[in-house]
Amino acid sequence: MPNQSQLANKLLAYSRLYIVAFLVFILDQGTKAWIFKNLPLDSYFYPDSIQVIDGFFYIVHIGNEGAAWGMLSGYGGLLAAFAVVAIFAIYKLRHSLELKRPVMQIAFGLLIGGVLGNLVDRLIHGHVIDFLDFHLPFSIPRILENGRWPAFNIADCGIVIGVFTYVILSFFQKDGHGPEDGKSRISEESYPSR
Repeated sequence: MPNQSQLANKLLAYSRLYIVAFLVFILDQGTKAWIFKNLPLDSYFYPDSIQVIDGFFYIVHIGNEGAAWGMLSGYGGLLAAFAVVAIFAIYKLRHSLELKRPVMQIAFGLLIGGVLGNLVDRLIHGHVIDFLDFHLPFSIPRILENGRWPAFNIADCGIVIGVFTYVILSFFQKDGHGPEDGKSRISEESYPSR
């Protein structure tokens, strides 16, 4: 059974992940609490929304019962269960995901903070509160018909940036030829088994 010192060392080993996840979660929940208190639900249009940059950026209050782009709308319970499974999988795979690396902790801190933020929304409100609304100066057939990007929130930003950062970092992770692997091979050769 680990003593207090060993437990503290284990917790400190992932301190960046905890701090980043906590900051994303608090920022996400704080902004959503303000939106919930100050804007009526489904305030997608002026004058109920807040115009930040005319014709481009608005603060709205949307209840998204699905995932990104409203996909899987009506399956909030399934999406909440998926969030719990994802966090558990990250915990179980923490060694293979190299979560002791500081940059990986930042990436997964962003991801976990975002997942927890949206999970809390689903549990409390039955939907995710989205409020950042951008209108792009172009349209894409079948994707952005009117140039309006689907509304999103801070948690979504954390998830997207975390996943994107992990994908980029995964191209730079050790492939068996890194200096740490070389050290372990040398030490094994220096002390042959008897």
